[in-house]
Amino acid sequence: MSELIVGIDLGTTNSLCAVFENGQPRLIANAHGSFLTPSVVGILEDEQVLVGSPAKELRVTQPDRCSYAFKRYMGTDRKVKLGKQKFNSPELSSLVLRSLKEDAENDLGESVTQAVITVPAYFNDAQRKATKKAGEMAGLRVKRIINEPTAAALTYGFHEPDADKRIIVIDLGGGTFDVTLMEIFEGTLEIISTAGESFLGGEDFTDRLVATVLKTMGMQLEPAEMKTPLLVSRLRQECDVAKRAFSNQDEVHVRIPNEAGEVDENSKKVKVTQEAYAKVSQRLMDRLKTPIGKALRDGDCNPDEIDDVILVGGATRMPILKNFIKDFFGREPLCEHNPDEVVALGSAIQAALILDDAAVDDMVMTDVCPYTLGVEVVKQFGNRMAEGYYTPVIHRNTTIPVSKEESFSTVMPNQSEVSITVYQGESRRVKDNFKLGDLKVSGIPPGPAGTEVCVRFTYDMSGILEVEAFVPMSGKKFSTVFTQHAQDLTESEVDDAVNRMQSLKFYPRDQVENQRLVLLVERVIGEVSPMHREDIEQALDMFEQAMASGDRDFFETTKQGLLMMLSSLGIDGLEIDESGETEI
Repeated sequence: MSELIVGIDLGTTNSLCAVFENGQPRLIANAHGSFLTPSVVGILEDEQVLVGSPAKELRVTQPDRCSYAFKRYMGTDRKVKLGKQKFNSPELSSLVLRSLKEDAENDLGESVTQAVITVPAYFNDAQRKATKKAGEMAGLRVKRIINEPTAAALTYGFHEPDADKRIIVIDLGGGTFDVTLMEIFEGTLEIISTAGESFLGGEDFTDRLVATVLKTMGMQLEPAEMKTPLLVSRLRQECDVAKRAFSNQDEVHVRIPNEAGEVDENSKKVKVTQEAYAKVSQRLMDRLKTPIGKALRDGDCNPDEIDDVILVGGATRMPILKNFIKDFFGREPLCEHNPDEVVALGSAIQAALILDDAAVDDMVMTDVCPYTLGVEVVKQFGNRMAEGYYTPVIHRNTTIPVSKEESFSTVMPNQSEVSITVYQGESRRVKDNFKLGDLKVSGIPPGPAGTEVCVRFTYDMSGILEVEAFVPMSGKKFSTVFTQHAQDLTESEVDDAVNRMQSLKFYPRDQVENQRLVLLVERVIGEVSPMHREDIEQALDMFEQAMASGDRDFFETTKQGLLMMLSSLGIDGLEIDESGETEI
């Protein structure tokens, strides 16, 4: 198999392809000589499929035969009818990917079978899986799914290898919005936090302008699309051009098409000012604040602590967006690289990292889990047990790879088995989260309610989640591996990844010296002065919690605190004999 891996920015409005060669990322032009391929698919009356610019033109004259912005429906069952055929989002996306693949093959003169594909940082498991499926249908082995803001940061990090700063990437594309907080230092890109919204992008701002113009005609957008589709499709094109013109004009004039979708020099025009456009777009601008605030809070960072604000995505060219960012962060945003192209270039750099290209030897990238992973639990309210609640094990924006453990318990006397149901999401109830699968734990010894079951999640950069359960009373262990997040790994590659993940696991509760330390402190509690008892009990509780967490830093800090407390009482907690005895 060829070692060539291309990078693809599969966008809502436009898609691009890039390759890393001669030590640099390079964009690949399509058959029309442009780097941007519109993410539009059309079907002619003879069932011929059109992709890109021809489909975008067809969208104006025959909107019922075209589909666009289908990226927004990745991971859903939604289908659209084009001609005599029905397509879902992965199928439509695969047509765009196949077109990019063919352009790359024509440019490079060789077969292209492997790719890195970018997705919004806040895409969930189903959306990422659908993206991977689209790549497979296009004849591509998807080596990695990478977040769009991360790809953009790779481009900036590649060109600024000696940078040492904290940056935030504002990525407003055609249909999605992402914000990612990260640090760049000594060639390392460390993702700190990420947030976003999958249904907010440049297309929404275009629709606001369309709705504003239609309102001057006494019409509303949705009914107008049904009654006069050709008028609306042409008007949307006119408004898209006008929206872009705001980049260097204070006012624009939008031509009004007739019902046949035709415009000429005699067509009526509607004047729209920057101020009026900002006013009708205010609700959309307000929606940007929530993900930005969430990313900053998760990263424990204030706006004035940001060194650079990087803009990504064509929609960030809008003056209203730039002004909003300037007001929010108190500084001018950076746009040193073309916002339409920076993600595709970063995906090619990621491909170079996978291939261990010498040009990226000094680059290191860490990432975070963009969503919370946890299990379903039962809660007790008085005498009533309520099912369907969610308890996190790995919280969102935790740096990966990671291994975390939480302790749970049975709810019924003599309960011999439990089902650990694994979910992804942020909601308090599992019905609002995404189910990944189950792990059955059986053979629990008879006993009262409250028998402990320890659950450990281990998650790595390839997207593999290993779930383990341990019953201390019986010593039995159970495990399973979820590969929904993994990108096109073979069975042997999954096995290798799981083996590598073992080094992440940390079981301080199984170490004899820690068990002896617990026994020592429990004995000390009964013998020290009452004035010290509460402090030592709290320190021991924290130590036992740290042992169960599997977090090395938390454990080491807590253990040192406990030993220091013992030392202040004249006890050396490190000198414990085989029986757990020491002098007090």
